[in-house]
Amino acid sequence: MVANLPGSMHTSGFLRRVPKIQLHCHLEGTLRAATFLDLSARSGASPVPRHPDEVYRFADFAEFLLTFAAVSRLLRDPEDYGRLASEYAHDAAAQRVRYAEVFISPSVWQFFHPDLDVRACVAAMRAEFDAARSRDGLDVRLICDLTRNFGVEAAMRTAQLAVSLTDLGVIGVGLGGDEARYPARLFEAPFAFARAHGLHAVAHAGEADGPESVRGAIESLGAERIGHGIRALESREVLELVTFRGVPLEICPTSNFLTGVASRDRPHPLLELDAAGAIIAIDADDPALFRTSITDEYAYVAGIAGEATLRRFVQNAIDASFAEDGVKRMLGEQLRSASVEPPAERRS
Repeated sequence: MVANLPGSMHTSGFLRRVPKIQLHCHLEGTLRAATFLDLSARSGASPVPRHPDEVYRFADFAEFLLTFAAVSRLLRDPEDYGRLASEYAHDAAAQRVRYAEVFISPSVWQFFHPDLDVRACVAAMRAEFDAARSRDGLDVRLICDLTRNFGVEAAMRTAQLAVSLTDLGVIGVGLGGDEARYPARLFEAPFAFARAHGLHAVAHAGEADGPESVRGAIESLGAERIGHGIRALESREVLELVTFRGVPLEICPTSNFLTGVASRDRPHPLLELDAAGAIIAIDADDPALFRTSITDEYAYVAGIAGEATLRRFVQNAIDASFAEDGVKRMLGEQLRSASVEPPAERRS
């Protein structure tokens, strides 16, 4: 399973200049293949692929989940998480990512490593992100994922943990995992706790389950953004709920194709969602694992919808972010500057 998006190989001047905004990116899913090999060799894991091109190959979504688990198993101490954060920051800055709200999954970390000092890991990551901000102007905030599959009590513990980590840049909680078996309504209490302590709320929905998953995320959890949300298209009422309330959808085209929520045989549903009035932002989900990048995702959208539409989606991402007003204004100014072609790039 490897991403080959139409148009992803072409990068225009605008795509190089545009400030990129990440609102739906799992930090663990950015681990470089070469780093995976390095950590695998250190841990004595067997068998170890011989080359980075052999890493992150999977036949279906179930195998993808096993790959994500393998990544989490290899990250076992604060130094590993600092390295993960450093490499993400360098890769993001090289693509002109200027602002990011990335997911972390402490409950998954502790599942594989029960004695892990989560605060020390997040502190190591924050040190790298602070360095990236000084060096590259990259601003990274964190969202703790309350993984559905571990149940409500574990979700409450993670929500409490998230509140304790706000000094290290945690600004919200999310909800990932098995939508069908663990509906949003089960997690009302952890989300209410998080919101009461000033955290933002987002949730994956409308990906592995139908439109009622989207409704539940909005009505039961107070989700301010929806990760994916593609299957809202299956219900006129739910689609109207999304558009009427102005809940932004974080769309990740490669991920949607590879998980089967969208088909490569027809235009991506983001076009239909946009036409219906949904607020669309574009991201890459697990870019290293899916062999894509935020630049590839932007290029794909520009290819099917045009650069003017992509520019609007980037502005949507700025507006939908949880950044302070001053940061949003700065990002908007960078977007407007990127939209003006330098003289050398103008056609004669």
